[in-house]
Amino acid sequence: MALPARHKDAHSFAFGDSPELADRLLALVLSGEKTATCGALRDYEPPDPELMPEVGRTDVVLDGSGQPACVIETTSVVLHRFAEVPESFALAEGEGTFEDWRRGHKAFFERNGGWSADMMLVCERFRLVEVLK
Repeated sequence: MALPARHKDAHSFAFGDSPELADRLLALVLSGEKTATCGALRDYEPPDPELMPEVGRTDVVLDGSGQPACVIETTSVVLHRFAEVPESFALAEGEGTFEDWRRGHKAFFERNGGWSADMMLVCERFRLVEVLK
């Protein structure tokens, strides 16, 4: 699918770290269950500081095969230590209970550079702007 011209300059990304996880998390966004996401602050430091989410920015979310699926707009960005992420934020990620979130994200970060309870997370809330397919 060709990306509409109005989104040609938008950053694009897929949620998760596998095609299967990308598709599962995308489905949660499209259903309205997922309105938040987070990443390790270390992943936004040089050489890619431009990838840090900013309120008002729109991003194209890709499906597990790398195709544009929807556009989201960042509505909030807050830094929290993993151990201090509010339950309300974790539940907005749409991935189950608070304990499910903690367990799943600990495993994700362990697979992707390491985990610690005091690691800093970039906690982003967003809204679905447009479905592309």
